[in-house]
Amino acid sequence: MIPIQKFERLPKVWYGMRPSGAPQTPVWRRSSFCASSECVEVARLDDKIVMRDSKDPDGHMLSYTAEEFRFLVRSAKAGDYDFSC
Repeated sequence: MIPIQKFERLPKVWYGMRPSGAPQTPVWRRSSFCASSECVEVARLDDKIVMRDSKDPDGHMLSYTAEEFRFLVRSAKAGDYDFSC
């Protein structure tokens, strides 16, 4: 099984560099269903996909490989993370 949580503190400006030498900054996206600022945002940085809480943009981010992120999305769609109250 692929681990689905990797906590990684990333700087505001990604440490990866483009060939031009300019720092790479993430382009954050969120669901069109997000009506408030309480959403999960995702961005692609080099070979990683990172997620953050839109309420805390300077906080911790989760970092995934493309394979791990696909696994996470498929599992969420299948209801593997649904909680009953």
